[in-house]
Amino acid sequence: MIRFVRNSFRLLAMARTLARYDALFPLALVPGGKLVAFLARLTAPFSRRSDLPPGKRLARALEELGPAFIKLGQTLATRSDLIGDDVAADLSSLQDRLPPFSAKIAKRIITEQLDEPFDVLFAEFDEQPVAAASIAQVHFATTTDGREVAVKVLRPDIKVRFARDMDLFYWVAEIVELTQPRLRRLKPIETVKALEDSVHLEMDLRFEAAAASEFRDNFEDDPSYYIPQIDWERTAEHVMTMERVKGVRIDNVEALDRMGIDRSDLLAKAAGAFFQQVFRDGFFHADMHPGNLFVDENGRVSLVDFGIMGRVDKQTRLYLAEMLLGFLTRDYHRVAEVHFEAGYVPRNQSLEHFQQACRSIGEPILGKELADISVGRLLGQLFQITEQFGMETQPQLLMLQKTMIVAEGLSRILSPNENMWELSRPLIEDWMRENLGPEAKVKEATLQAGTMLRRLPRVLEAAEQASAVFTEQGLRLHPDTVAAMRGKSGNGQRKSGGVSRQTLVLWVAIAALAVAVYLK
Repeated sequence: MIRFVRNSFRLLAMARTLARYDALFPLALVPGGKLVAFLARLTAPFSRRSDLPPGKRLARALEELGPAFIKLGQTLATRSDLIGDDVAADLSSLQDRLPPFSAKIAKRIITEQLDEPFDVLFAEFDEQPVAAASIAQVHFATTTDGREVAVKVLRPDIKVRFARDMDLFYWVAEIVELTQPRLRRLKPIETVKALEDSVHLEMDLRFEAAAASEFRDNFEDDPSYYIPQIDWERTAEHVMTMERVKGVRIDNVEALDRMGIDRSDLLAKAAGAFFQQVFRDGFFHADMHPGNLFVDENGRVSLVDFGIMGRVDKQTRLYLAEMLLGFLTRDYHRVAEVHFEAGYVPRNQSLEHFQQACRSIGEPILGKELADISVGRLLGQLFQITEQFGMETQPQLLMLQKTMIVAEGLSRILSPNENMWELSRPLIEDWMRENLGPEAKVKEATLQAGTMLRRLPRVLEAAEQASAVFTEQGLRLHPDTVAAMRGKSGNGQRKSGGVSRQTLVLWVAIAALAVAVYLK
């Protein structure tokens, strides 16, 4: 009851903020949301109509509501199936910016976390942060051994504030699942859980450091893509120190042109790197906005901020590659088959009808000029027909789809007349040959055989132990089992119809055990 009252008041307070920005439309998903919206409009000061698109109005309201709501907005940006394609696109540009906290507090946190005097750690420290977001802020510094670094410091008390807001999100999601059966397939509680897991990882900067380290290993042999090195001695739960990268933002086309950078070549490098992240590694950067990518004078791309990462398992990558190639080659029958094979569409649905739906989505998009084709939007529209075909939400693909849209927007800034997916197509085809061709199948069979051989000693050992117990202690059967073997029921009555299948199985099992003992 206390939770209900507390969260009801918090929901109304949130609604009043939404009302000020004319962004109450998400409350339509919540039972009783229309009443809450009505009360919010009555009580909210300066509530007014706005000419901005709904998604931009919602983005501004979420920015005012604070860190957890900004993260919620970023999560909703991946849920075009829930809020619509246009609103999701507007939320993709949600600015994760907050006023910075003081450098004095940042230094105190660094000293406490690293358990060293500050002047032992850093010779210089820029007190004005270069970035201040919902989770942390970043300062440039120089270590006592002369290395230029970027120091990320977690906001004080951020965990307490997030825990309070997450309770509200769970409460709303639970009500939606309980009262709105048609929305259960969208998995609102699972969406909140994914947000919570992501935020928990972001609030322990050691996990972000580990992600950066793994990413660096993945691209160690790629001279066109650079991941800064982590300073583990100056990294802890609330502090992360990494090598400082220099260059211009990848969307600063004027600066790139002055530097003599070939933007078409740069796009090819970026498209190749994105392909490697998704298909080769199954581990991709899920926050690839232009502020996280920098280009140096040699045209090398450096990537920063590894707080939001995505993973795609091998089987999903295979399905995704076939799906993308099917759309790009207009093989809608294969696209539909892949969805059924992956289990994304239930078997009781019509393959032919789903193929027709895929064509209705693909043709309007693929019929455009090559440079205007958006695979991210294509997947977004595909997710929007999920209700018609009983498809459940696939959270890992939703995050990837949002990342695709951001990457496509960046590609159009760099080279408006080229398409990153056409540049990546040969890479996808080669990867599929390597992973779905005859050699790949032989390799997979060999690996499975090796796994079985490694397990064989344990299986034989278990059989030996069972045989020893049988030899030393004999085989004791439950009275009901004996009755079943004699063809009688549990109450002593003989069953009709001859020997049952269960009886036959029991006798075969006992015979097998007897043979094992004899051979021993």
